[in-house]
Amino acid sequence: MKVTNDKTENNQAFLTIEADLAEVEESLDKSYRKLVHRTRVPGFRKGKAPRDVLERHIGRDSLIEDALNTLVPEAYEWAIKEEKLEAIAQPQIEVEKTEPLLFKAIVPLKPRVELGDYHSVRVTREPVEVTGDRVDAVMEHLRHQFATWEPVERPVEFSDLLVIDVESNIEGKPFINQTGAQFQVLKEMPFPASGIAENVIGMKKEEEKEFQVKLPEDYPDKELAEKEAAFKVKITEIKQEILPELNDEFAKQVEPDSEGIEALREKALSDLTKRAEEQNRIDFENRVIDEVVKLSKAEFPPIMVEIEVNRMLNQRFQRGQQEMEAYLSSINKKEEELREEISPMASENVTRSLVLGEVAEQEKIEVTGEDIDNELETITKDVAEDKREELKKALNSPQARASIEQTLLGRKTVQRLSDIASDTKQTKGKKEEEK
Repeated sequence: MKVTNDKTENNQAFLTIEADLAEVEESLDKSYRKLVHRTRVPGFRKGKAPRDVLERHIGRDSLIEDALNTLVPEAYEWAIKEEKLEAIAQPQIEVEKTEPLLFKAIVPLKPRVELGDYHSVRVTREPVEVTGDRVDAVMEHLRHQFATWEPVERPVEFSDLLVIDVESNIEGKPFINQTGAQFQVLKEMPFPASGIAENVIGMKKEEEKEFQVKLPEDYPDKELAEKEAAFKVKITEIKQEILPELNDEFAKQVEPDSEGIEALREKALSDLTKRAEEQNRIDFENRVIDEVVKLSKAEFPPIMVEIEVNRMLNQRFQRGQQEMEAYLSSINKKEEELREEISPMASENVTRSLVLGEVAEQEKIEVTGEDIDNELETITKDVAEDKREELKKALNSPQARASIEQTLLGRKTVQRLSDIASDTKQTKGKKEEEK
């Protein structure tokens, strides 16, 4: 057996591995002894056919293929031990010759991470401020949520809710055709086509109208983008939105246990503040991580980006390949194009993950069994009592606990970096020292 390390590039080792004829022959003989007991050869009892007869019966290529299925992995394992390589994933293998065996292997190697002086990172946390305008916006949203719709006998106005019969076509082919469809008249509404709302303004009940609208350049169906759609619309009903008054009665309608409208506003303020603080925390942590990543250097093989792309796609299309294919069809793209689009983000995710992993190692951050148990309690505390134990049991599997451990390790690491970046005492000390 012979191995040549041709080069190391992009955290990948490029190997050429050779096995001589004697080694190939030995592997072929093993395959013969295995296959002869599995194959029924006419004129011979099972396991008794000579090798040359078996080869003629199943074909020499089949025997070679079976032999290589064992020999190639064995040769590869020998080669990486010989070269003292630490592979982190399956290699890419290309067989160039079979007798004697010669194949190429691209080996993904362990990533290398060099941290910068992350202890010097300082990031200012922005103050959280929730204005009265935002509370007013929430209250207005609630008014619309609890509004009623009443028929009116007047021409159509913006914000009305219509019941319409619509016929349309593009270049003579059916487009949108519905009877009794509901349509809210909103300004510059892009779907189903921008311009429809503006064309029905001023129409009366039972009135019919024909008009044309041009579909936008970014229309989801690329074949229809920028084409003219001919519409014929008949209004069968016009409804006006009736908004409730902001009073104690309305507060009770929104929340039966509410003590009145002021209490509802205070709750809205509290909820907005909590969400703003949470978003502020996330933004702050992301800025800290970005600064630490800027100071660091991470090198890793392309397979890690590929794995992250797969994870992102699985997370996005949880219902599987069919869901992804339907989405790709709607935007007129191929899977390869989508993968290429999200590849930069995947690469960034891998870099951040590797840098955080190295920080965790440097800072000796650990997750204890007690930490995992406490997290399990937190996850299951709001679950119905009859299902809580069942969920706890499922989350207590070794695989689930390992996943929770990784989540907590990441969380603790980010918290440690946030503490470092917020350490004003250290900053003051450095300034005094500089003076």
